[in-house]
Amino acid sequence: MTAILGIDLGKFKSVFCLFFPETGEIRYESLPTGKTAFRVYLSRTLPGMTLFETSTAAAWVYDLCRELNLPCRVANPLGEAWQWRKVKRKTDRDDAYKLIRMHLLGELPTVHMPPLETRQYRALIAFRQHLIERRTAIYNHIRALFQAQAIELPAAHRAWSTEVRTSLKVMYARPLAQCGPAELWRGEVHVELALLEALQTQISRVEKQLDALGKARAGVALLRTIPGVGPRTAEAVVAYLDDPHRFRTAREVSAYAGLVPRQFQSGTIDRKGRITKRGPAYLRKILVECAWLMGRYNAWAKRLVERISKGQKGRRKAAVVALARKLLVCCWAMLGKGQAWHEPEIAPAAA
Repeated sequence: MTAILGIDLGKFKSVFCLFFPETGEIRYESLPTGKTAFRVYLSRTLPGMTLFETSTAAAWVYDLCRELNLPCRVANPLGEAWQWRKVKRKTDRDDAYKLIRMHLLGELPTVHMPPLETRQYRALIAFRQHLIERRTAIYNHIRALFQAQAIELPAAHRAWSTEVRTSLKVMYARPLAQCGPAELWRGEVHVELALLEALQTQISRVEKQLDALGKARAGVALLRTIPGVGPRTAEAVVAYLDDPHRFRTAREVSAYAGLVPRQFQSGTIDRKGRITKRGPAYLRKILVECAWLMGRYNAWAKRLVERISKGQKGRRKAAVVALARKLLVCCWAMLGKGQAWHEPEIAPAAA
């Protein structure tokens, strides 16, 4: 058996633990975190297996191992087996060696590392969401400024149309240098409206690029055949599922998105609580948002929500989350089989 390498990745320094199963020898070495030092070390040692945790640097370390034809596994530090509990010492060396011990025991929780193109696709999707959140923060600040002056703005999205923003700029906004001591809020409005205009332009550019990338992916076009599923939901599902065949069952793909209930079982006790909320948060968020709107365009979704909620308002949120899970399972099945949408059958409600 060849040597096994465990790497504790750090921002500036990384600790390498090289273990030789035949003799039990362990060698530690610290190197600066960078491609050059890593390439030299890996080319010199040629380990039979390289182990490291998922992190910001994990992507390029994974690509480097693939480039050198070295087998590697990326550990999930959020896994239950990985958690450190009741220990009096935890060091970088301990972390690197623990990767090796768990690998030998067959208990190392790992994550799927998609190809570089898919990772970049995910990053652009996440960047668009980051821009949307920044735009929402600007909306809220502008509303707060006008509320403090007892000026009422139109409700919801109507306040941010081109006509309303132009009127706000003409009537209330003023360059900060031209504002008196009692009108500094006008300068803040001027700055925020300028930032909002620039942000809207950048969001449009990002969405245009995402639309172009989505047209080149057959899976996005396939999911768009579902009534009520738009380009943003379709691209998120395709990007985060990556290879649909890596999931064996519908429960696995549901658990990946954190849409399955928590479970505590002991003897005769079997409790199920709220969803686990594990996995990619953006995928779960956009699936739930899509589920809230699908009732307008998808008769199957509307019937499913009504069957689960049984007409009770208190059960509607749980029904929408159940619809989001069911939608993800349908998308997974469509991507795996390469089939367009057809309305699934709904089991009859229990008596």
